[in-house]
Amino acid sequence: MKLLKSIGFVVLTLLIATQSVWAQNNLSEKDKPRLVVGIVVDQMRYEYIPLYWDKYGEDGFKRLVNEGYSFTNNHFNYFPTYTGPGHAAVYTGTTPAVNGIVGNSWYDRNIDKNMYVVADSTTTPVGTEGEAGKMSPANLMSTTVTDELKEANNDHKVIALSIKDRGAVLPAGHVGDAAYWYEGDSGNFVTSSWYRDQLPKWIQNFNEEGLARELSNKTWETLLPIENYTESNADNTSYEGTFENEEAPVFPHDLEANRGDSYGIVSSTPFGNTLVKELAKSAIEGEDLGSDETTDFLGVSFSSTDYVGHQFGPNSIELQDTYLRLDRDLADLLNYLDKKVGEGNYLVMLTSDHGAVDVPQELIDKKLPGGYFRSDAVIDVLKGYLNRRYGEGEWVEAYANQQVYLDHDLVNRNGVSLKELQKEVAEFLLQFKAVNSTNTAYNYRTKGYSEGYQAMYQRGFQEDRSGDVFIQLKPGWLDSSYETGTSHGSPYNYDTHVPLLFYGWGVPQGSSSEKTTIPQIAPTLSNMLGISFPSGSSAKVLEFK
Repeated sequence: MKLLKSIGFVVLTLLIATQSVWAQNNLSEKDKPRLVVGIVVDQMRYEYIPLYWDKYGEDGFKRLVNEGYSFTNNHFNYFPTYTGPGHAAVYTGTTPAVNGIVGNSWYDRNIDKNMYVVADSTTTPVGTEGEAGKMSPANLMSTTVTDELKEANNDHKVIALSIKDRGAVLPAGHVGDAAYWYEGDSGNFVTSSWYRDQLPKWIQNFNEEGLARELSNKTWETLLPIENYTESNADNTSYEGTFENEEAPVFPHDLEANRGDSYGIVSSTPFGNTLVKELAKSAIEGEDLGSDETTDFLGVSFSSTDYVGHQFGPNSIELQDTYLRLDRDLADLLNYLDKKVGEGNYLVMLTSDHGAVDVPQELIDKKLPGGYFRSDAVIDVLKGYLNRRYGEGEWVEAYANQQVYLDHDLVNRNGVSLKELQKEVAEFLLQFKAVNSTNTAYNYRTKGYSEGYQAMYQRGFQEDRSGDVFIQLKPGWLDSSYETGTSHGSPYNYDTHVPLLFYGWGVPQGSSSEKTTIPQIAPTLSNMLGISFPSGSSAKVLEFK
């Protein structure tokens, strides 16, 4: 009897679960949001929300947090933490091991040179004659939530926008209606023939109005009195980079005097985010996004936070000012959505593609762990060792993303075991002060790492695109020859811990401190929209408790 009851309970549970999935996947259009806005803030550490909280207004980040749902312990679960892999993971619901986006670029053995993440020589530039227009999602190996939305009903419109090409192309997916990115030389937004043969009239008008050129000629002054930026370092520190014609990294920054003959400088200021925000509003208007009961999707990536972070570092007044201005841009966008689409009719998701490490020289000066890994010098030492050990030859074919690529053809011709050579190189690299650990492609291919840093590296390993030997640097260490500004790419919390906010349609007010991961975003959106999960997704849906 107990056995029968147990079997009956299992069957009932399965039936309920099946009915729940069926119901979710058969939502009528009127039961869905009219517009989903996916926002990725480039290089945003989670701490920028609480750190600048008292300086934010009420209608930007605070509105999303106070009226929406915040996952405060959200992390990337793989290495490396860069822009390309970050956007891919957000939208595919999986890691580089499955979606194939192992870096912003990687060494491609088939062409004997680096492959840029969204480069596609088979496409034709649209809106430009330059190489900036030869981009597509062809390197993306799994579908995105935006792909699945289009596959569910081609009437769903998918548009993605960013200063960076990869910040627009990857969110748009393979079958998005369009992706638009910024060409600094002309001050225009462009696309490629992957999406369309010519720019639509609304974006032609946007380019002709010349907002990018106007913003590139501004003087960047602080939004608040400079003495109010108490959360940041002093204005003039040795940890910050300068614009080309500046003597010191201090306010005000005269953009016109530093931009040269192009308009790319706007990307490295908070005005680049304003430019993208205005383009987003024009896209909603020009494409009639969210105007009916058929769900549309607008991907918006704010990239200027990344450019400013790289140049000035995470403790600079420049970065804080960029976030305070982004806060106002978000408030303006949300207010526009209220009026254009209607409160309760749109769903917003906001996250980041990675964080950043403090400027290592600043860590050193504070007597905190950190330093610089001079990879060029290290690889030269490694090459010399291999030449002495195995004879003259280009044993190291390339170095990228803290990975050593060995020449497999040379290894085979000399009858050397690739497995043993990988192991030997990994052990050799352990002698350098910056190196915390190393591991090999053979191990990632044949072993199963269930947790810890090696599991993160394995989730970032893709057989055809990754190197032979992976280097894990110590916390606070950066693979860089520059001693100003910062970067990212590690498996540590400062690079992996990023915001995750949901707001609007179907979202309760609340927060959770349970650990969540970036690949949960896409299946959660798919589940909310009642569409298929992306093809490579593990389908672990977030819970709004």
